[in-house]
Amino acid sequence: MAKNDLHERLEMLGFPVFETIPTQTANATLAEVAESKDIRLWEGFPVMLANSLEKHWFSYNEAKRYFKTKKGVSRLDLLIIMSLAVYEVMRLNLPGMEALRNLFKTDKNHDFRYFLQKLEGNDDFVLFNKTMSSERIKSAFSTYYGGAQTGLRELLSVKDQHDLQYALSQFFPPRQKELVLKKLRNEKLTKTEREYYSRVVKKKVLALANPELQKLSQKLL
Repeated sequence: MAKNDLHERLEMLGFPVFETIPTQTANATLAEVAESKDIRLWEGFPVMLANSLEKHWFSYNEAKRYFKTKKGVSRLDLLIIMSLAVYEVMRLNLPGMEALRNLFKTDKNHDFRYFLQKLEGNDDFVLFNKTMSSERIKSAFSTYYGGAQTGLRELLSVKDQHDLQYALSQFFPPRQKELVLKKLRNEKLTKTEREYYSRVVKKKVLALANPELQKLSQKLL
Protein backbone atom coordinates (compact mmCIF):
# COMPACT_ATOMS: atom_id res chain seq x y z
CA MET A 1 0.00 0.00 0.00
CA ALA A 2 1.15 3.56 -0.73
CA LYS A 3 2.49 5.61 2.17
CA ASN A 4 -0.06 8.38 1.57
CA ASP A 5 -2.85 5.81 1.74
CA LEU A 6 -1.56 4.65 5.14
CA HIS A 7 -1.53 8.22 6.47
CA GLU A 8 -5.04 8.81 5.23
CA ARG A 9 -6.36 5.69 6.96
CA LEU A 10 -4.75 6.59 10.30
CA GLU A 11 -7.57 9.10 10.86
CA MET A 12 -9.97 6.16 11.28
CA LEU A 13 -7.93 4.99 14.27
CA GLY A 14 -7.81 8.37 15.97
CA PHE A 15 -4.23 9.34 15.09
CA PRO A 16 -4.34 11.91 12.26
CA VAL A 17 -1.23 12.65 10.24
CA PHE A 18 -2.48 14.38 7.09
CA GLU A 19 -5.88 15.23 5.60
CA THR A 20 -8.57 12.58 5.80
CA ILE A 21 -10.34 10.60 3.07
CA PRO A 22 -12.64 7.54 3.30
CA THR A 23 -10.97 4.87 5.42
CA GLN A 24 -10.12 1.23 4.85
CA THR A 25 -9.75 -1.61 7.30
CA ALA A 26 -8.39 -1.10 10.80
CA ASN A 27 -6.53 -4.40 10.86
CA ALA A 28 -4.65 -3.69 7.62
CA THR A 29 -3.64 -0.27 8.93
CA LEU A 30 -2.40 -1.62 12.26
CA ALA A 31 -0.40 -4.29 10.44
CA GLU A 32 1.20 -1.71 8.16
CA VAL A 33 2.07 0.52 11.11
CA ALA A 34 3.74 -2.45 12.77
CA GLU A 35 5.79 -3.04 9.61
CA SER A 36 6.80 0.60 9.29
CA LYS A 37 9.97 2.18 10.67
CA ASP A 38 8.24 5.42 11.63
CA ILE A 39 8.67 6.05 15.37
CA ARG A 40 5.83 8.56 15.38
CA LEU A 41 3.43 5.89 14.12
CA TRP A 42 4.66 3.45 16.76
CA GLU A 43 4.02 6.13 19.39
CA GLY A 44 0.47 6.38 18.11
CA PHE A 45 -0.16 2.62 17.94
CA PRO A 46 -1.80 2.48 21.42
CA VAL A 47 -4.26 5.17 20.26
CA MET A 48 -5.09 3.28 17.07
CA LEU A 49 -5.51 -0.03 18.86
CA ALA A 50 -7.64 1.53 21.62
CA ASN A 51 -10.03 3.04 19.08
CA SER A 52 -10.14 -0.25 17.18
CA LEU A 53 -11.01 -2.16 20.36
CA GLU A 54 -13.59 0.41 21.40
CA LYS A 55 -15.34 0.16 18.02
CA HIS A 56 -14.95 -3.64 17.89
CA TRP A 57 -12.86 -3.42 14.73
CA PHE A 58 -9.73 -5.23 15.88
CA SER A 59 -9.17 -8.91 15.22
CA TYR A 60 -5.76 -10.30 16.12
CA ASN A 61 -6.14 -13.28 13.79
CA GLU A 62 -7.20 -11.00 10.95
CA ALA A 63 -4.29 -8.60 11.54
CA LYS A 64 -1.80 -11.48 11.46
CA ARG A 65 -2.85 -12.38 7.93
CA TYR A 66 -1.19 -9.26 6.58
CA PHE A 67 2.29 -10.47 7.56
CA LYS A 68 4.41 -12.75 5.40
CA THR A 69 6.98 -13.57 8.08
CA LYS A 70 7.02 -14.50 11.76
CA LYS A 71 9.21 -11.46 12.36
CA GLY A 72 6.35 -9.25 11.19
CA VAL A 73 3.93 -10.93 13.58
CA SER A 74 6.45 -10.46 16.39
CA ARG A 75 6.48 -6.73 15.66
CA LEU A 76 2.71 -6.63 15.94
CA ASP A 77 2.83 -8.63 19.18
CA LEU A 78 5.32 -6.27 20.81
CA LEU A 79 3.30 -3.20 19.85
CA ILE A 80 0.15 -4.78 21.29
CA ILE A 81 1.97 -5.68 24.51
CA MET A 82 3.35 -2.14 24.75
CA SER A 83 -0.18 -0.80 24.22
CA LEU A 84 -1.55 -3.02 26.99
CA ALA A 85 1.10 -1.56 29.29
CA VAL A 86 -0.04 1.96 28.31
CA TYR A 87 -3.65 1.05 29.10
CA GLU A 88 -2.55 -0.34 32.46
CA VAL A 89 -0.78 2.91 33.32
CA MET A 90 -3.74 5.00 32.08
CA ARG A 91 -6.20 2.74 33.99
CA LEU A 92 -8.27 1.95 30.90
CA ASN A 93 -10.71 -0.90 30.46
CA LEU A 94 -11.54 -1.46 26.79
CA PRO A 95 -13.68 -4.06 25.03
CA GLY A 96 -11.56 -7.08 24.17
CA MET A 97 -8.64 -5.88 26.29
CA GLU A 98 -8.95 -8.69 28.81
CA ALA A 99 -8.86 -11.24 25.98
CA LEU A 100 -5.62 -9.70 24.71
CA ARG A 101 -4.16 -9.71 28.22
CA ASN A 102 -4.95 -13.41 28.48
CA LEU A 103 -3.63 -14.12 25.00
CA PHE A 104 -0.26 -12.56 25.80
CA LYS A 105 -0.31 -13.70 29.45
CA THR A 106 0.57 -10.21 30.69
CA ASP A 107 0.64 -11.37 34.32
CA LYS A 108 3.79 -13.34 33.47
CA ASN A 109 5.01 -11.63 30.30
CA HIS A 110 8.57 -10.26 30.56
CA ASP A 111 8.04 -7.65 27.81
CA PHE A 112 4.83 -6.38 29.43
CA ARG A 113 6.59 -5.92 32.78
CA TYR A 114 9.48 -4.16 31.02
CA PHE A 115 7.20 -1.69 29.22
CA LEU A 116 5.08 -1.14 32.33
CA GLN A 117 8.12 -0.33 34.45
CA LYS A 118 9.47 2.11 31.89
CA LEU A 119 6.13 3.83 31.37
CA GLU A 120 5.48 4.21 35.08
CA GLY A 121 8.93 5.69 35.57
CA ASN A 122 8.72 7.93 32.46
CA ASP A 123 11.92 6.27 31.25
CA ASP A 124 12.94 5.72 27.63
CA PHE A 125 12.90 2.14 26.41
CA VAL A 126 14.04 0.17 23.37
CA LEU A 127 11.57 -1.17 20.80
CA PHE A 128 12.79 -2.77 17.56
CA ASN A 129 16.29 -1.41 18.27
CA LYS A 130 14.95 2.14 18.44
CA THR A 131 14.72 4.33 21.53
CA MET A 132 11.14 5.21 22.45
CA SER A 133 10.02 7.95 24.83
CA SER A 134 7.49 6.98 27.51
CA GLU A 135 6.50 10.61 27.91
CA ARG A 136 5.84 11.08 24.18
CA ILE A 137 3.78 7.88 24.00
CA LYS A 138 1.61 8.87 26.97
CA SER A 139 1.32 12.43 25.71
CA ALA A 140 0.19 11.20 22.28
CA PHE A 141 -2.36 8.96 23.93
CA SER A 142 -3.74 11.76 26.13
CA THR A 143 -3.91 14.08 23.11
CA TYR A 144 -5.51 11.78 20.55
CA TYR A 145 -7.57 9.22 22.44
CA GLY A 146 -11.12 10.59 22.51
CA GLY A 147 -12.17 9.33 25.93
CA ALA A 148 -9.25 10.88 27.76
CA GLN A 149 -9.65 14.20 25.96
CA THR A 150 -13.35 14.44 26.68
CA GLY A 151 -12.92 13.61 30.35
CA LEU A 152 -10.28 16.26 30.77
CA ARG A 153 -12.39 18.94 29.12
CA GLU A 154 -15.27 18.12 31.43
CA LEU A 155 -13.09 18.36 34.51
CA LEU A 156 -11.29 21.61 33.73
CA SER A 157 -12.61 25.02 32.68
CA VAL A 158 -9.84 25.88 30.24
CA LYS A 159 -10.37 26.70 26.59
CA ASP A 160 -8.35 23.71 25.36
CA GLN A 161 -5.88 21.10 26.46
CA HIS A 162 -2.95 22.88 24.84
CA ASP A 163 -3.45 25.90 27.08
CA LEU A 164 -3.61 23.68 30.14
CA GLN A 165 -0.46 21.79 29.19
CA TYR A 166 1.38 25.06 28.60
CA ALA A 167 0.21 26.60 31.88
CA LEU A 168 1.16 23.56 33.93
CA SER A 169 4.56 23.46 32.25
CA GLN A 170 5.33 26.88 33.70
CA PHE A 171 5.14 25.48 37.24
CA PHE A 172 5.83 21.76 37.02
CA PRO A 173 8.55 19.69 35.33
CA PRO A 174 7.22 16.85 33.10
CA ARG A 175 6.97 14.16 35.79
CA GLN A 176 5.17 16.46 38.24
CA LYS A 177 2.85 17.78 35.52
CA GLU A 178 1.80 14.24 34.65
CA LEU A 179 0.93 13.52 38.29
CA VAL A 180 -1.18 16.68 38.49
CA LEU A 181 -3.09 15.63 35.36
CA LYS A 182 -3.59 12.12 36.72
CA LYS A 183 -5.03 13.56 39.94
CA LEU A 184 -7.40 15.78 37.94
CA ARG A 185 -8.56 12.76 35.92
CA ASN A 186 -9.05 10.74 39.12
CA GLU A 187 -6.62 8.13 37.81
CA LYS A 188 -5.09 5.74 40.31
CA LEU A 189 -1.52 6.54 41.35
CA THR A 190 1.08 3.94 42.22
CA LYS A 191 2.46 3.88 45.76
CA THR A 192 5.65 5.63 44.57
CA GLU A 193 3.62 8.27 42.73
CA ARG A 194 1.41 8.92 45.77
CA GLU A 195 4.44 9.36 48.02
CA TYR A 196 6.16 11.68 45.53
CA TYR A 197 2.98 13.70 45.04
CA SER A 198 2.48 14.18 48.79
CA ARG A 199 6.14 14.95 49.44
CA VAL A 200 6.86 17.31 46.53
CA VAL A 201 4.00 18.16 44.18
CA LYS A 202 1.29 18.89 46.75
CA LYS A 203 3.42 21.68 48.27
CA LYS A 204 3.47 23.48 44.92
CA VAL A 205 -0.26 23.00 44.45
CA LEU A 206 -0.95 24.44 47.91
CA ALA A 207 1.29 27.39 47.16
CA LEU A 208 -0.59 28.09 43.90
CA ALA A 209 -3.89 27.92 45.79
CA ASN A 210 -2.75 30.49 48.37
CA PRO A 211 -5.16 33.49 48.14
CA GLU A 212 -2.45 35.99 49.00
CA LEU A 213 -0.20 34.66 46.26
CA GLN A 214 -3.07 34.91 43.78
CA LYS A 215 -3.73 38.53 44.80
CA LEU A 216 -0.04 39.31 44.39
CA SER A 217 -0.07 37.75 40.92
CA GLN A 218 -3.00 39.95 39.90
CA LYS A 219 -1.19 43.06 41.11
CA LEU A 220 1.94 42.16 39.19
CA LEU A 221 0.10 41.55 35.92
